[in-house]
Amino acid sequence: MSQTYLDHAASAPVLAEARAAMLDGLALDANASSPHAGGRAARRALETARERVAAALGWTGEVIFTSGASEALAIALSRSHAARRIVSAVEHEAVMRHVPGARVVPVDTGGLVDPAALGDTTDALVAVQQVNNETGVMQPLGAVADAVRSCGGVLLADCAQAAGKIALPDCDMAAISGHKFGAPPGIGALLVRDFALLAPTGGQERGYRGGTENVPGAMAMAAALETGNDWMAEALRLRARLEDAIIDAGGEVMAPASPRIATIGSYRIPGLASAVQLIRLDGAGIAVSAGSACSSGSLRPSRVLTAMGMTEKASSEVIRVSIGPDTRDADVDRFLEVWSGLAAQVGAGAGA
Repeated sequence: MSQTYLDHAASAPVLAEARAAMLDGLALDANASSPHAGGRAARRALETARERVAAALGWTGEVIFTSGASEALAIALSRSHAARRIVSAVEHEAVMRHVPGARVVPVDTGGLVDPAALGDTTDALVAVQQVNNETGVMQPLGAVADAVRSCGGVLLADCAQAAGKIALPDCDMAAISGHKFGAPPGIGALLVRDFALLAPTGGQERGYRGGTENVPGAMAMAAALETGNDWMAEALRLRARLEDAIIDAGGEVMAPASPRIATIGSYRIPGLASAVQLIRLDGAGIAVSAGSACSSGSLRPSRVLTAMGMTEKASSEVIRVSIGPDTRDADVDRFLEVWSGLAAQVGAGAGA
């Protein structure tokens, strides 16, 4: 049975262009920090990849290569010169684990931050994501940036689910992760408007990140970004078709009125736990994720969904479907065949 892969927000399949670029990088045997000819060749490849990543993203600031968005966020949050931290209530755990004591700004039932609720951002690093990883909701970062800068604050945007798909926001720092858009796992970047925003620690990456540089990964990430996002219009069509069918079958769409990226949707079958849905879908060869997070073997309610006002029970009935460049109508059809059957069973049981 072939797999229907609808979990691109968790990790996207590596693109052919990225594979080829990584193989080219693996042929560069030397360390990019070594002074000999081989090291200089690796350094040239690394710096070329840095320039290509910035150009593909339209970023005019600095690029610090990291192992992924989680490390990029950790660097920004732990090494910013700003004295305070302000975060939205729906930020990824990669943000939340680094901001104990931060002021947490609530969201409305559509998952959106009110820029006015940020309040005084003087001497604060404000972390507001571009796209939520569970719901696909896109925050109004233009208005957020205006609010943050009006008081002299610094805006950090988690762009892991957005980079390579939609334009980056106006921000001071942004975190991206290569494996979300077709590069291999283990490569990402922190984009920084100005190095003066961060305290250096020495080592590689201009002194802002220690460790041997991942030249093959950087080359692969550049190649993946350069493939473009022409497929996003098709992703929007597929998601609209999927959601029409979900609503017709009695399901619920999370944050339907909010601006959402075309690649992510979260859906609920009232009365059927997401864990059961995942098991049934996986048994049918369909890969999706839950709107809840597994920790230590127990299913916990989604912090994102409860921040949007959902009950714990309702949030535990939500799954996430995420689309990629290779998703086709047949994939949507296969998912709907199984998912609609589950919804019908619940509906029949409720009416019995």
